[in-house]
Amino acid sequence: MKRASLLLLASFLWVGYLNSAGRSQDPPRSETSVSQEPKAGILVELFTSEGCSSCPPADAMLRQLDNLAPVNSVGIVVLGEHVDYWEGQGWHDRFSSHQYTERQTEYARRFRLDSPFTPQMVVDGTQQLVGNNTPALQAALNSAGSKNRATLHISAQRKDEKHLNVNVEAGPLPEGSKKADLYVAVADNSAETQVGGGENSGRKLNHVAVARSLRKCGNVPAAGGQLQFTVPLEKGFELEKQRVVVFLQEPDTGHVLGAAAKLLK
Repeated sequence: MKRASLLLLASFLWVGYLNSAGRSQDPPRSETSVSQEPKAGILVELFTSEGCSSCPPADAMLRQLDNLAPVNSVGIVVLGEHVDYWEGQGWHDRFSSHQYTERQTEYARRFRLDSPFTPQMVVDGTQQLVGNNTPALQAALNSAGSKNRATLHISAQRKDEKHLNVNVEAGPLPEGSKKADLYVAVADNSAETQVGGGENSGRKLNHVAVARSLRKCGNVPAAGGQLQFTVPLEKGFELEKQRVVVFLQEPDTGHVLGAAAKLLK
């Protein structure tokens, strides 16, 4: 089957999945997202806030993506980044961080937007859309699924109560890419909040892949390579409820060249 036909098929299946998901609970998480085999994934970042009344539908879409089958045999890796510019408007989002606001602001600069906004999805660092816009997300995934990308393999184990040892093996970068920064996030697999104020007062919000830390841990040359490093853990982290998300991002263009995720145990 030709690539275009594969993308159309993936698109059709994806729309059908979203329609059915809207009438039922989220299905069990796909095994493709936790496999130990090297992955070449599409990164979908959601900039969101518990203080934003438009964000819950986008949060729900991110949960659906987390369970979605691959697009054209390429996995989808999701990451929820809670910004802090909704703070002080009636509700404190316990997951918010100025670091994610700064990351989103840099995207706004790259995309030549007047300012950051929520909910916003960024696909592979090169396409942005309103986070609850299903057709735009479908088009962005189809476009991203047609591009070559680097494979990533993750292994991770606890060093002690405060640190996680991580090993990442990166395959060669796509042709034309000379180097990429390696980013590593530790994220909650899921989270639930009963909101007591602000625009979402009285609502129970559900999140997935909630970023609790995000750091640049090195860089990878065009030929690929292996990196080993230690990631600090916040006090009280339960590893069985966490995942590691890694991705390669070009420093000049912001293009994400590959992504992968691993559930921790």
